[in-house]
Amino acid sequence: MQKTSKHIYTVSEITQAIKGLLEEAIGEIWLEGEISNFKAASSGHFYFSLKDQNSLILAAMFANANKGLKFKLEDGLKVICFGKVDVYGPRGQYQIIVERIEPKGVGAQQLAFEQLKKKLESEGLFEASHKKPLPRMPFSVGIVTSAKGAAVRDILQILKKGVSCVDVVLRDVRVQGEQAAAEIAQAIEDLNDFSKTDLIIVSRGGGSTEDLRSFNEEIVARAIYNSQLPVISAVGHQINTTLSDLAADVFVETPSAAAKIIVDKKNALLAGLTDSRRQLDFSINDKIGDLKNRLTGFTHMLKSPRDRLLEKLQQVDELLSGLNYNMRHTLELASERRNSSIQRLGALSPLSVLSRGYSLSMRMPAETIVKDISQIKPGDRLKTVLHKGSFISAVEEVFGNEG
Repeated sequence: MQKTSKHIYTVSEITQAIKGLLEEAIGEIWLEGEISNFKAASSGHFYFSLKDQNSLILAAMFANANKGLKFKLEDGLKVICFGKVDVYGPRGQYQIIVERIEPKGVGAQQLAFEQLKKKLESEGLFEASHKKPLPRMPFSVGIVTSAKGAAVRDILQILKKGVSCVDVVLRDVRVQGEQAAAEIAQAIEDLNDFSKTDLIIVSRGGGSTEDLRSFNEEIVARAIYNSQLPVISAVGHQINTTLSDLAADVFVETPSAAAKIIVDKKNALLAGLTDSRRQLDFSINDKIGDLKNRLTGFTHMLKSPRDRLLEKLQQVDELLSGLNYNMRHTLELASERRNSSIQRLGALSPLSVLSRGYSLSMRMPAETIVKDISQIKPGDRLKTVLHKGSFISAVEEVFGNEG
């Protein structure tokens, strides 16, 4: 009886066998799941897991496949993937190589919009505290839009009719397409550098959500936020709010509404000037009337020049009389204060003390006043000052303090 030989597989062989079976049995598939453990490698490849309530499968999406992805992959996002089941040999793990991916239940473009909106909002780009007030009266307006579009025609027509004094600087850009967002952002920066405009209007003549895509780009929102000049967003839509609207200092639904803001500001300024002129006229007339009344009163009060001169001479006499009295009184008070001070100084004078029988001794030759017996010794020469005159003596004996 012949013995059957057995085949012993290597790990690599069995891995390749399983890989072949999976590719043959399953191949390319659509797979639904929730992303977890997402990681973006420095190489640009994405690695994550797809899971449902009971199971989990590893997934890889290489850089060439995720390069044009419009939204951000993150943990918890439910997606639908297209790819092929594969086996990663070094670890013997089966996985799906993702070639396309879409968010479940929402379009990729809408999801990308919501993700970017959340990001910019967290950075404060939509904060009301950052909104700049529009100038009271802009005399030069920069417009960022297509020179061939209906938006610029609407704006120019209203400005020409309502505020012909306003200068317009048109920065022609594409308002849709791949290059539009970069052109719009650059135009906003250019008008800021131009420094001869008071206000910027970013506008287009409406369109579908896809048409408005350029105004939902991050580069445009940041350019509006960083603008030193106030920005009005007038993208021409009534349903959806773009990121440009949220970042702008003021946003309106149509280009015409943006132009009307400037016209309204001119009208408000003129109304204010008219009111100020009316108040000024009233104040001037009131002041003139008051001056007339006061002048009439002064006229009745006027006296002849001779009477007024005599009156002034009498006032001078009264003033001289009062001045003489005040001077005498002041001198008397000063004399009394002087005498009192002399008496007080005399009482404190050492000479006054000597006149009462006391003397003053000084140690020679320094003439140091002797206040204590410890300052002298036998043989010292002393100068003694009396009320009248002085004499020199020598110390023969020194006694202690005997009271």
